[in-house]
Amino acid sequence: MKFIKSLYIHKQLYIYIAIASVCFLLSYWFPVLYAIASILTIALLVIFFIDLLLLYQPKSAISAKRVLPDKFSNSDNNPVPITITNKYSFKTYLDVIDELPKQFQKRDFSYKTKLNPQQNHDFDYLVRPVDRGEYYFGHLNIYVSSILKIVKRKYQFQNEQMVMVYPSIIQMQKYDFLAISNSLTEIGLKKIRRIGNTSEFEQIKEYVQGDDFRTVNWKATAKRAQLMVNQYQDEKSQPVFSIIDTGRVMKMPFKGLKLLDYAINSTLAFSNVALKKHDKVGMLSFSKKIEAFLPAINKLTYLNRILENLYNIDTQFSDSDFGLLYAQLKRKVTHRSLLLLYTNFEHLSALKRQMPYLQAISKKHMLVVILFENTELDHIIKENAEDLQSIYHKTIAEKFAFEKRLMVKELQKYGIQAILTPPEKLTINTINKYLEIKARGLL
Repeated sequence: MKFIKSLYIHKQLYIYIAIASVCFLLSYWFPVLYAIASILTIALLVIFFIDLLLLYQPKSAISAKRVLPDKFSNSDNNPVPITITNKYSFKTYLDVIDELPKQFQKRDFSYKTKLNPQQNHDFDYLVRPVDRGEYYFGHLNIYVSSILKIVKRKYQFQNEQMVMVYPSIIQMQKYDFLAISNSLTEIGLKKIRRIGNTSEFEQIKEYVQGDDFRTVNWKATAKRAQLMVNQYQDEKSQPVFSIIDTGRVMKMPFKGLKLLDYAINSTLAFSNVALKKHDKVGMLSFSKKIEAFLPAINKLTYLNRILENLYNIDTQFSDSDFGLLYAQLKRKVTHRSLLLLYTNFEHLSALKRQMPYLQAISKKHMLVVILFENTELDHIIKENAEDLQSIYHKTIAEKFAFEKRLMVKELQKYGIQAILTPPEKLTINTINKYLEIKARGLL
């Protein structure tokens, strides 16, 4: 039974059988074809058994391994490496079919290659998950043929391998690496001039060439009879919270990824940058209830706890309670903090309903409301309207885009910072706003 399940026939054999059958049928009128058909049939049977013997004589002549990481990064291209070894004593032709997790909805993955005797072959393919959670890979199937290509032998490896899909670790590492190499401007991060004194006094030290003359301490200079300067350090350990709205407005997808997942990926990357800047980082998620709350801490190891909490966040199909958010912040966040609120309002009236709570929060904290541009409407706005229906669609799209800009103006009118960003530029724009606030000493 196991032998039969692993045996597959090449389509060439069916073609040869069809030719032999036609020859037998035509031999009634053309007797010479009977001899040709008989020879062809015998030859096919001989080649068939030779091919069977070649492929099945070794008990197991192909080994393969799918090497999965512990975690996949959501919304990024993740490599899946595969290693194959040919232990046959002849050249083989392989068709590799990997059973991908159901979340990818892809059932036609195939990779073809050929291997010489005793040859190893490594390759990888890319998968892009758009949902967090557990992803189960099925069998790694390999169909092997000899040079005769009459039959194929099926090998199966590694059933039910599971990998966890977490918020975008790749994106976080990218910004971390660029920050270390001082190449952040290449991806859109801005250098912002400092305004005013946003530094804390650290110590008095001897002047060395290159120190700012404006920091000379004349009293200490007079006492020591040598030039002394004040040394300052940037303000550190300021509390910064990422607040994620998990209500129904964050369910909207853009390029296959929900707004919530854009916010989660941004929170992870931003938290890593803020921790490297020695600030305290915390997070909160809410809808009808407070789903997760992490106090602000400035330890790099804290990022793992943030990651685990972000992994479990999901959207709710209800309107979010901003009154509950205000009460939670009042009770739990007692020091003035920078609050980055990831949310979305489709209409100005929806924003105005929540404005009293946002104003109350901004009186005690530095509040930044992050809104999303509906980039799906851009092509409607830019295309030429040639009939009544397209004119109607373009007008409605422009109205939605205009209302988004009005929301930013409405927030700024009440002294609330705001970001209106395309989803794909969310992380860049969020980090830029954080650096701007730090540079201007607004916190």
